[in-house]
Amino acid sequence: MKVGPKYKICRRLGSDVFGQCQTQKFQLAKSKKQGAQRTFRKSRTEYGIQLLEKQKVRYSYYINEKQLSNYVKKARNQKETTPTQSLFASLESRLDNVVFRSGFANTRAFARQIVSHGHIHVNGRKVTVPSYKLKVGDVVSIRPESKENHIFAGIGEKTKDVATPTWFSYDKKKGEVAIKGTPAQEGAQDETLDLATVIEFYSRV
Repeated sequence: MKVGPKYKICRRLGSDVFGQCQTQKFQLAKSKKQGAQRTFRKSRTEYGIQLLEKQKVRYSYYINEKQLSNYVKKARNQKETTPTQSLFASLESRLDNVVFRSGFANTRAFARQIVSHGHIHVNGRKVTVPSYKLKVGDVVSIRPESKENHIFAGIGEKTKDVATPTWFSYDKKKGEVAIKGTPAQEGAQDETLDLATVIEFYSRV
C-alpha cells in the first residue's frame, strides 16, 4: 500500500498510526493542534468523525480502502459475534500483524516487507501474502534460511520484553508463534481505534 509522507498523515489524524511519529516534534505539534481543534471538534460532522476513524484504522494496519471495505462487509454479514469483534479479529489475524505483534518487526510496514520477501513460514511453509489469515493451530516462524539475515540479528534479545496478546503464545527459544485463540477486542493492546464508528461509516456509503 502506497502512503504519503508519514509525519504529515500522523499530524492530520492526530495519532501515531505508523508507530514512527512519537518524536518530540510530533508531540509538540499534536499538543498545539489539540488546543486549536477544541472548538473545531464541536462543529465536526458525524461523517467527518467517521472518515477520520476509518483512516486511522487503514493506516494503523497498513491496508487499502478495498481491503478494509471487504473486512467490514464480512463483519456485518456474520452472525456468530458482534460486527466490531469480527472486524477486530479479521484485522488482528493478518499474518503481517502477528509478525508485528510478536516483535519480529517494529512496525506493521516492516512486517509487511518481511512477509513479502519470503522470510516467514506458516506451519513450515513459506507464505508471502501479508494479508494471509491465520487460524487457531497455525504456527508462525522465521524461515530457517533467513535467521542469519541481519534484520533478525539479536531477535531473541529484541523480543524478550515484548508484551504479546493473550490469543497467541510465543516460544522465544524456538522463535515460534502459536495461534491458540481468536483475537478479542476486550483488553486489546491498542484501544485507540473506534471500530464501531468505522462500521457506521461503511453502512452509509
